[in-house]
Amino acid sequence: MGIFERYLSLWVALGIFAGLFGGLQFPEFFEVLGRWQYASINLVIAVLIWLMIYPMMMQVDFSAIKDVRRRSKGLIVTVTVNWLIKPFTMALLAVLFIRYVFGDWINPELGKEYIAGMILLGVAPCTAMVFVWSQLTRGDPNYTLVQVAINDLIMLIAFAPLAAFLLGVTEVFVPWNTLFLSVGFFVVIPVLAGWLTRKAVCSEQTLSRFLTGTKPFSIIGLIGTVILLFGIQANTIIAHPLNIFLIAIPLIIQTYLIFAITYLWMKKWKQPHNIASPGAMIGASNFFELAVAVAISLFGLNSGAALATVVGVLVEVPVMLSLVAYANRTRQSFTERES
Repeated sequence: MGIFERYLSLWVALGIFAGLFGGLQFPEFFEVLGRWQYASINLVIAVLIWLMIYPMMMQVDFSAIKDVRRRSKGLIVTVTVNWLIKPFTMALLAVLFIRYVFGDWINPELGKEYIAGMILLGVAPCTAMVFVWSQLTRGDPNYTLVQVAINDLIMLIAFAPLAAFLLGVTEVFVPWNTLFLSVGFFVVIPVLAGWLTRKAVCSEQTLSRFLTGTKPFSIIGLIGTVILLFGIQANTIIAHPLNIFLIAIPLIIQTYLIFAITYLWMKKWKQPHNIASPGAMIGASNFFELAVAVAISLFGLNSGAALATVVGVLVEVPVMLSLVAYANRTRQSFTERES
């Protein structure tokens, strides 16, 4: 394990402070970067995420993808948790904390918007960052790709009606350009780039050296993403510290809860660790680009719903890194055979 991976939590913490400091001291610079977006996807962050994903995609062996069908139990767990458990636990926790536990500190009307934003996060399981978390826990890249593909197909059908049901509205506008652009940029293009790289490389030994050489860029992409996220939102964080803290609590609980449900279920079904870890990570993390875009389209840019989805973005990286560390520490408790 290199210096980047060994001290990853430290680099992320420094990235958070650097982002906050830079956003407060040089707000115009981060405002310009924040405006570089298309379909609610920030293009700079998109490139940084692509840098993180690309090394993982080079590990995908397309000839081995057909064997993923032998891991049907893992896919059943992933789909069940993502679509039949996660949205409803998020709605329950949002209402419980925002309306009742923190009801004395939050205006009821604003609280409704916070709940709506949190529900949108719960209905949007991860597409891009799961590749990063899978790589950091040595997850099976072929399985990770297949579960993301299945998840995205379900999302095309289930996102709008499920969000409409939980939000209690008759119509949810789905920004299809955001959805399709994210899938294309974060899945299709990296997959093609990884496949072309494997075709161009002459031997597995050369590929291994190439992967080792690109690994630091993956970590740099992650730290760069953290700096930009916190830099762009620095003034919002300083302006609403209490509300952000209150919103973050149920979001953090939800993340740990979904991870625990999936991870333990995978272990109960005797799935190997390289299947259990990416399976648990995809449900625990969120497709925040889609959630932010829908919150803005339904409630407005300066709404409480939009703020709640942004808080989801801010807490995700530190929380998911703690889950990565836990998954790595508990690897030996998993069996390596499947039944």
